[in-house]
Amino acid sequence: MASESKLQLVCLQDYEEHASKILPPFVLDFYRGGADQEQTLRDNREAFKRWRLMPRVLRGVENRSMATTALGYSVSAPLGIAPTAMQKMAHEDGELATARAAFSEGLVYVLSTVATSTIEEIAAAAPRGNNWFQLYIYKDRQVTVDMVRRAEQANFKALVVTVDTVLLGRRLATERNELSDSGSSTSNTFVSSLFDPSLTWKDIAWLKSITKMPIVVKGILRPDDAELAVQYGVAAIAVSNHGGRQLDGVQATIDALPAIVKQVNGRCEVYVDGGIMQGTDILKALALGARMVFTGRPILWGLAHSGEAGIVNVIRLLKKELDLAMALSGCSTVTDIDRSLVVHQGFFSNM
Repeated sequence: MASESKLQLVCLQDYEEHASKILPPFVLDFYRGGADQEQTLRDNREAFKRWRLMPRVLRGVENRSMATTALGYSVSAPLGIAPTAMQKMAHEDGELATARAAFSEGLVYVLSTVATSTIEEIAAAAPRGNNWFQLYIYKDRQVTVDMVRRAEQANFKALVVTVDTVLLGRRLATERNELSDSGSSTSNTFVSSLFDPSLTWKDIAWLKSITKMPIVVKGILRPDDAELAVQYGVAAIAVSNHGGRQLDGVQATIDALPAIVKQVNGRCEVYVDGGIMQGTDILKALALGARMVFTGRPILWGLAHSGEAGIVNVIRLLKKELDLAMALSGCSTVTDIDRSLVVHQGFFSNM
């Protein structure tokens, strides 16, 4: 059965469809669902189709490399694993499998605050991994301080501060499935009770004052917020709408990306997540100025399929697709990827 499944899984959509058949409905909806009517969830994917590639030819691409750096650390490709909650609902190894897969493939792994494995367990599973920790600044600042100290002691490389969750977005599928029966709703309620609606940019300054770890601010969609992030000294900005799980009706992240890249103008690194389903999506994001993309749900589908091996398969599939997209676009390295490679579909209608 497993070998037959592997033969059939040739793209991320296949992995998602497989997960939809084997995961319990409440788990699938928890992972897959978005906020309210899920307009943003859908548009995160659809928006990539509105950007068209403009490939170069005859550029000698026989020798290619996807290697780059993120916050100064070497990575094998401009691809990272985004934080996703409660991974043991997909597979018994959960986040441990994800950390090991990320390390073996030379990628960044961002551990969710709402994980089913501890910071210390991740450090033990992948002690030399490029592990980052996703952090909320909680009402009880001592809880935040304690998490930061644990991440430091576990040799995590960065803090990814999620700033779009002062309250938890309404997710209808989760409500319909009454996740309290699985324990997940209880966890969400607990985490929600810790969120602090009074947060301001001064809290980023406070966080910088208590740690020397580089800070990535995740959840930026506006250029003026990007400017403030730069002014407050963050190491990187993650253009993100929380996978369409917070405020429904906001821009797709790939559409928000260009204006933020322009505003930042190289003063810090810019990443993007949301809707990545194939190698050409990664290429488009890089062409629009992202240094690296992060993907979340496809990792869960790989995890559900076959644990660590399934995640490795998903990562390698994306790498293979990106390598092919680079070659067919005349790019030998990620530094060859530039804004000229992509144009919005509206360009053609105005010709």
